Amino acid sequence: MIFYIFSSTTQLLAYIGPGMSGGVIAAIFGILAAFFLGLLGIIYYPIKRAFKNKRKKKISSKNKIKKRK
Repeated sequence: MIFYIFSSTTQLLAYIGPGMSGGVIAAIFGILAAFFLGLLGIIYYPIKRAFKNKRKKKISSKNKIKKRK
């Protein structure tokens, strides 16, 4: 059916104004931004938490050494 629609030789007489195309571009940009920001959040926050936990362990181990002396 899609092939039939695009292979039609009749004139369609439809007008899509610049506002419509701007809206489509904005929607596509929004979908792509949401996808990549979601992916970044899934990847970034566990790494951030791992570095934070590593830093806490390093600080707590230094405090333990100071308490022993």
